Amino acid sequence: MAFKIDLQTLISIGYCYIIIIFVGFVFGGEIVKGDGGIPTTLDGPFTPVTVPLDQSFRGNAVDLPSDDPRVQPPVNEPEPEQISVSLSSNYDSVWISWITGEFQIGSNIKPLNPDSVASVVEYGKDKYLKKHTQKAEGYSLIYNQLYPFEGLQNYTSGIIHHVQLTGLSPDTAYYFRCGDPSIGAMSDVFRFKTMPVSSRKNYPKIGIVSDLGLTYNSTSTVSHLMQNNPDLMILVGDATYANLYLTDGTGSDCYSCSFANTPIHETYQPRWDYWGRYMQRLTSKVPIMAIQGNHEIEAQVDGITFASYNARFAFPSVESGSKSTMYYSFNAGGVHFLMLGGYSAYDKSSEQFKWLQRDLAKVDRSVTPWLVGVWHPPWYNSYVSHYKEAECMRAAMEEMLYNAGVDIIFNGHVHAYERSNRVYNYTLDPCGPVHITVGDGGNREKMAVKHADEPGNCPEPSSTPDSFMGGFCASNFTSGPAAGNFCWDRQPEYSAYRESSFGHGILEVKNETHALWTWHRNQDMYNVAGDQIFIVREPHRCHVKHPVMHWDQ
Repeated sequence: MAFKIDLQTLISIGYCYIIIIFVGFVFGGEIVKGDGGIPTTLDGPFTPVTVPLDQSFRGNAVDLPSDDPRVQPPVNEPEPEQISVSLSSNYDSVWISWITGEFQIGSNIKPLNPDSVASVVEYGKDKYLKKHTQKAEGYSLIYNQLYPFEGLQNYTSGIIHHVQLTGLSPDTAYYFRCGDPSIGAMSDVFRFKTMPVSSRKNYPKIGIVSDLGLTYNSTSTVSHLMQNNPDLMILVGDATYANLYLTDGTGSDCYSCSFANTPIHETYQPRWDYWGRYMQRLTSKVPIMAIQGNHEIEAQVDGITFASYNARFAFPSVESGSKSTMYYSFNAGGVHFLMLGGYSAYDKSSEQFKWLQRDLAKVDRSVTPWLVGVWHPPWYNSYVSHYKEAECMRAAMEEMLYNAGVDIIFNGHVHAYERSNRVYNYTLDPCGPVHITVGDGGNREKMAVKHADEPGNCPEPSSTPDSFMGGFCASNFTSGPAAGNFCWDRQPEYSAYRESSFGHGILEVKNETHALWTWHRNQDMYNVAGDQIFIVREPHRCHVKHPVMHWDQ
């Protein structure tokens, strides 16, 4: 039978083919579906959705014990362990970190000498490191966790090494080994990949986790994350939960419930070493960028706080013009990340506020179109847990971030998942950022399940401020359906989706206007989406207002 087709049909087929090619190009090879497909923020604001708690899945929020093979020393002293990669402020530099020597805990500890072992990284593009190998040297340190109370055990760390590699090529695989070659104490060879050049066309695949801990749930989260092959991992605070333990290693799901009479909030610092050993399977290959959470406070003698956080992670603070490890910024392809400190002064006279003004003034949206904020305590949260706790931070900084056109904000702290509609000052706003809480990494404090809008659950306002930061800024809503009340009587309109499950998220920026956000639940297969949406920027509609700078800043 002869096949016939007229000219008009050919033209129609060609036209449709051109449309398909164009859409495929615009969305980086992934065509956005229509009805029944992946929604976009342009379809919002969305009617709030609460997924009922799955009573059949509670996970296993029990910490890995100290004798678990995965947290035992993987090498002999003084070979490197707890190896990790982190980024500098741009693609051409990374930090390599590791630990040598064993920690000590007890009443008679003797700190190791950081100068006793060199900090050397050998690296190059040859996976066997036999040709064109370069060498970089860095610095080392130890930290102590000391308690001036009889019967409490003190801790001193192994030697922590940080080495910066510079002059790297973008979007390139590098191989490295670290340690001290003069004594034959070098690691195996590991591989990492640099970030692409910052431009509106280049974007890495980014994994987002928070409130991780080291439970059997945590290991499931990390396993799922690794299966999704991210190029970069963002840890939104609360890494190890070492402060759920006494110094003798006795732990609890609730410190204040079990250990209310201790003279100081104790910690069991070896949990940091266990966490570093377990996480090496990921952090030695995929750069990790961390910001502090409340579980990193870890108060000790002389009012010292955040000692382990400051010592163990490498931060691009100096490179990004910050004077503190508590806040900094960096570029990852066409995304500029603002890593802010929810537990460092943030009022308008603070150094952090002034640094943020300076940093935002330098952002070039033609080079990094996407602006993403990251800090631990959420501003928009409808759970009872930590409800309106960070209102003082929101009151100080929200207007500046809104005027700067921040696109997405990631938080943790609340042990559940929640995604907002675009919102500013508790009002639905098409130019406001999307706030996403991912405090569902799997730690032993278990999930948050109660919502503040459910009958009898609204917290007493005086109970909401953060005890470490102080201040009281929470108040009743002044407009909208909840005006005059401290809580809504139904899921707030700013809350688009919430669910109490453990998991992680993946951010895949497709181009300068579209980013695909996917939240994965631990109980699903790694390629199944629990929540998914295209976050769409509208720069033609939402104009950036640059911060006003003063000469004294």
